[in-house]
Amino acid sequence: MNTSQTIDIEVASSDIDGLGHVNNGRYIAWCEQVAWLHSEKLGLGVADYQRLDRAMAVYRSEYDYKLPAFDGEQLQATTWLSLAKGSRMQRNFRIQRRNDSALLLEAVWYLACIELGTGRPKRFPPEFVEVYVPAVVDM
Repeated sequence: MNTSQTIDIEVASSDIDGLGHVNNGRYIAWCEQVAWLHSEKLGLGVADYQRLDRAMAVYRSEYDYKLPAFDGEQLQATTWLSLAKGSRMQRNFRIQRRNDSALLLEAVWYLACIELGTGRPKRFPPEFVEVYVPAVVDM
């Protein structure tokens, strides 16, 4: 099982803010993009969440910005799960520059399983256990 997901990113001029480097919000959007691709690759997409009336919702996030990125740079964003148990999950991220592997961002999302209809916390349904628990890695 491939337990991580990586995407390639080319920094566009629209990603650059008034300070001349990638806006922090773009890093967050790239994390969300690679997270959904990873979840779908593992076998759970938005349609599955809706069918099951369950979702993983971020209740806390941490972003450590190490170095800036600039227009035209080639980056890679990687995500993996480091915890999936009961009703909690932890998703980690790393964004690096491709040409020298410089670490630009490390991040972690703390997620809770919720019932979509009520927003209340719920334990993982069997499908989440089958998909997410075996994908946990220690990187």
